[in-house]
Amino acid sequence: MAARAGVSLRKAVNFMMNLGGLDLGIDLGTANTLVCVPGRGIVLMEPSVVAIKTGTSPPVVPLDGRAVGNEAKRMIERTPESIKTIRPLKDGVIADFEITGIMLRYFIKKVQRRSWGVRPRIVVSVPSGATAVEKEAVKDSAIRAGARKVYTVAEPKAGAVGAGLKISEPVGTMVVDIGGGTTEVAVLSLGEVVTLESFGIAGDEMDDAVITYVRDVYGLEIGHRTAEEVKIAIGSAYPLQEEVTYEIRGKDIAAGLPRKLEISSAEIREAISGPIHQIIDAAKSCLDRTPPELASDLINTGITLLGGGAITPGLAELVSEETGLEARVAEDPITAVARGTAILLESLDEYEEVLGD
Repeated sequence: MAARAGVSLRKAVNFMMNLGGLDLGIDLGTANTLVCVPGRGIVLMEPSVVAIKTGTSPPVVPLDGRAVGNEAKRMIERTPESIKTIRPLKDGVIADFEITGIMLRYFIKKVQRRSWGVRPRIVVSVPSGATAVEKEAVKDSAIRAGARKVYTVAEPKAGAVGAGLKISEPVGTMVVDIGGGTTEVAVLSLGEVVTLESFGIAGDEMDDAVITYVRDVYGLEIGHRTAEEVKIAIGSAYPLQEEVTYEIRGKDIAAGLPRKLEISSAEIREAISGPIHQIIDAAKSCLDRTPPELASDLINTGITLLGGGAITPGLAELVSEETGLEARVAEDPITAVARGTAILLESLDEYEEVLGD
């Protein structure tokens, strides 16, 4: 009787775990945080932004805790002095532990509404260059946010797994993961990063480059949201078959008054060419340091582009032209890292050595 009761209890727990989606894979990014549940896919994708009331200790989130993620991003550069927006991650690592904890608790609670208080296991992606202290900070934030067990995994590993690459085999594979705050270029073999280039040139720097170009050429001051919008709308790394234009609005620096103008895709391509070529140079540097046997594998396996920057039109063509290797954009590159963390959760035994306990 006791044995049958034990079996029933285990079935009930497993049912609740599956229903609540307790295990979570998290891509904790500088620009966006994504949460993936094994078997259910991406359940949350929101900006890594928190709005807080100024002058409060500990920090207080306005609007009854709703100023996190999408709500907070809407407030960027539009808040009164009593409220400020914070991106708690810088260059892919936690810059503000307290605010990161607030953000994680909000996101985890949002996707765990039906878990009946059962604490999830979580795999969180971190930059390859993260120190032991930074990894512990990530784990601590997740534990405080309600996790019962936290693993960390290097972003290139998670991204490669999410892109369907066979990283556990003795064959060289290469990924270029262009996020919001960092770009990570890695060659992997046998589940480990063999050569790596990790640096703070990525989507944010492209936005900054657009802001600088518009200010210097047109005397128009625009914000980061506008710069990101125009970059996504008409930005490219390679000449387009048909160039297009986009209307942007900002403040005339000389007159101090609102003004709008039409800017071309060719101009935006020129504006972001600096960061784009820095990323390609990093890929070349990574290749230069790759052992010859693994480098020869890349003739067949090529380069896989991940992250939000991978969707820049013409980037794969430019990378192929500059490196001589076939470059391809992963399927749904923005979610590849998050999906990889969920795959790792589903096969913890297989990928145990890949994960940081």
